[in-house]
Amino acid sequence: MRPGASDPTASGARDLTRITFGVLAIVLLLGGTLWVLRPFLGPTIWATMVVVASWRLMLRVQRLLWNRRLPAVVVMTLLLLLLFVVPLVLALVTIVGNADRLVEWARLAADWRPPEQAPDWLRSLPLVGDAAEGLWEQLRAMGLDELLPKMSPYAGEVTRWFVAEVGSLGVVLFQFLLTAAIAAVMYAGGERAADQVRRFARRLGGERGEASVRLAGDAIRGVALGVGVTAAVQSVIAGVGLAVAGVPFAGLLTAVMFMLCVAHVGPLPVLVPAIAWAFWQGRTGWAILLIVVATVVTTLDNVLKPLLIRMGADLPLLLIFAGVIGGLFAFGLVGIFVGPVVLAVAYKLLDDWMADDAAASAGRDQA
Repeated sequence: MRPGASDPTASGARDLTRITFGVLAIVLLLGGTLWVLRPFLGPTIWATMVVVASWRLMLRVQRLLWNRRLPAVVVMTLLLLLLFVVPLVLALVTIVGNADRLVEWARLAADWRPPEQAPDWLRSLPLVGDAAEGLWEQLRAMGLDELLPKMSPYAGEVTRWFVAEVGSLGVVLFQFLLTAAIAAVMYAGGERAADQVRRFARRLGGERGEASVRLAGDAIRGVALGVGVTAAVQSVIAGVGLAVAGVPFAGLLTAVMFMLCVAHVGPLPVLVPAIAWAFWQGRTGWAILLIVVATVVTTLDNVLKPLLIRMGADLPLLLIFAGVIGGLFAFGLVGIFVGPVVLAVAYKLLDDWMADDAAASAGRDQA
């Protein structure tokens, strides 16, 4: 080696060390940023999903308000508060207002025993009538005073899960308010934020990265239309049926049905006990009405939801449904939107990759 010439091995080692420390510094910076923003990540994700899904509605409201953004932002924020905060407050008011009745029901339930004979409608059920009658006799012999201790371990597990998932009502209310505040900021500067996301995606993946961002927005709108609107329609129809039939706590049960419909469980876990309660009370006509309502809302799930999803995103329905259910188990309630977005982007990238290979093979064959 000539005197004064630099050692390429040492230079390469220095470059590797510099790159390693540079990457480590970037990772630490990103980790610290996420740690600082950790309390806001959940509300920010929710606000992003809500704003993307309702952006076109916000633009329509803005056109109706003389193309002024501030009044449109105020209107959309108030709508969000009505959708999130008001139902929670009404549920709390319903529970507190009926606390005495709940205590009285609990006291009466402790001494309640089923009648000696099972109802005729229970014995006449096809396929399960005999088993139901046998279960009725066991409940009659056991009574709630012996049944409740057997159920208490399961009730404790359910309670612990519910507390872990939901937390205190004050925290939930704060999260809703924070989501509405972040959504208002996003409504005000949505175009600038979308442009920054598109620029980042283009820098990261070129035209395909930008196309993936647009696909993610379409997936969010499709899920919001298909899952959200269908759940709202189902819960409203079922809630009206419960109120007309005189089922207690119809408003609270409607909110529960909405959450079950969003989670792809459906309203039947609420409607079936309501139907049984109506038969038990001797309200056969109202029970038949609830059966009709249950049939209608179940049919809507198979007809309205696919139609609305197709309006929002041109993606395979199986992909959307798998994303909703899998995202729910993986990320919680927000996974209803995150899951379809992840699967849609992965599906699009894989499809483009296979299309490029097919085009390259066709070019080689022609050559």
